[in-house]
Amino acid sequence: QVQLVESGGELVQPGGSLRLSCTASDFTLDDHAIAWFRQAPGKEREGVSCISARDDTTYFPEFVSGRFAISRDNAKNTVYLYMIGLRPEDTAMYYCAVDGAVGGPRCSKHHGSSRFDYWGQGTQVTVSS
Repeated sequence: QVQLVESGGELVQPGGSLRLSCTASDFTLDDHAIAWFRQAPGKEREGVSCISARDDTTYFPEFVSGRFAISRDNAKNTVYLYMIGLRPEDTAMYYCAVDGAVGGPRCSKHHGSSRFDYWGQGTQVTVSS
């Protein structure tokens, strides 16, 4: 049973920064594409970052580009989402998700949540003064 555990979400002031972590159990994240999604109350889930499997190329939608970064630490079996310049509209539950296929295509805007097979329970990010 693949388990993904997110952590690092908290209340932060506008302009602040956070690092979210996603750690896997009973599953090696190396060679798999990993994405972060978020969902705010009353809104649809949206992707905010993705790191590809083989070459670690990344994708970010325009609304977070320049503010978010993603990286993986294979030794810790963990993927990180770095967020700076946080805004109230970034408030949401953040989820990491794993593509169960080994390798797979590079991340792009064409890959939605249906690509990803395993999901964590989420970590809450609240941006407020």
